[in-house]
Amino acid sequence: MALDKAKLTRDLGISLLIYSLPVVAIYLYFKLNNGIVSESHLTLPPFLEFVQPVFANLRSWGFIALTIILGIAEFTAGLYDEQWTGRERKVDIICFLAPKLILPPVIAFFSLTALPYLIPNLANTFSWVPFWGGFFLIAIADDLTQYWYHRLHHQVPFLWRFHRTHHSAPYMGMAMASRQNFIYTILFSQIYLTATLTYLGLGLPALFVLVIKSFIVLGAHSSIAWDKPFYKYKVLHPVAWVLERVISTPATHHAHHADTSGDGVGHFKGNFGNMFFLWDVFFGTALITRKFPTSYGTKSYKSEEWYAQFLWPIFKSKIEGSPLADGVLAKPISEKKEVAPIPVNTNIYEPAQS
Repeated sequence: MALDKAKLTRDLGISLLIYSLPVVAIYLYFKLNNGIVSESHLTLPPFLEFVQPVFANLRSWGFIALTIILGIAEFTAGLYDEQWTGRERKVDIICFLAPKLILPPVIAFFSLTALPYLIPNLANTFSWVPFWGGFFLIAIADDLTQYWYHRLHHQVPFLWRFHRTHHSAPYMGMAMASRQNFIYTILFSQIYLTATLTYLGLGLPALFVLVIKSFIVLGAHSSIAWDKPFYKYKVLHPVAWVLERVISTPATHHAHHADTSGDGVGHFKGNFGNMFFLWDVFFGTALITRKFPTSYGTKSYKSEEWYAQFLWPIFKSKIEGSPLADGVLAKPISEKKEVAPIPVNTNIYEPAQS
């Protein structure tokens, strides 16, 4: 997808407006209450208090266990179509475990050392913000920032080199959800933004946002197509219409991982949303077909060694013709003859292919 500077400028302007919406809402709430704060994010609404320990455990260790369990279920059910070879397993496992070791000290240094130095005396400045305000502020700031981080890694050739590892897997599933180059992972833009907002006093809303987002993102990558019943049964079509435009679903995100964009189903050039699919709808990068691609990955992929996938450009591939080797350039996907894409507002159900 070529970088259209005029469209980019327009979309960035819209993004600034979206970023400002929760800030304006919080300001108006404060003014309408004559500056009196009746609640803060430090105290959960009563109906959410009982789930706080659950969310805390999910954030600390629960998602690791959940991902492993669901990954085993997918593999046992044969949903990887025998493509999870020894080399692919090694890439997925290392990309899953390594960030658990690399990121905590990086984020700890950023939160405990860098932020107090860069913005001293501002810790817990936003502690007066009500829980709902902090929740929507972080939900929008975190996910919209990740949308742009993801989109630019597809539209800027230099940045694509650090994201192609995620698109190398010839299958979808829990195993490949964390499959990223280490530079893409360490520079993951929104984690630093969320860490900053947490430092400023929005830690509890951040916990709830990140747990909910993790569920949605894992579900969108899963080979278990949980959204198919919404397309199959007519009574659920209105729910499907809303759901697939608000959050990422297997159908919309699998399309993003297809190995071709010329069949009317694959949409490598869009569907960048992580938690919210709304961003793709707003910025015209959405394609909703309710179909699933027949194949995934990139045509140039040659079953790379784990070190070339995870540690490029420190270590390069030794496979001849590999895009991860020196002096080799490759397009991310093959371009077949273009077929008119199905409009975003389609309501036609067609049986999904998995």
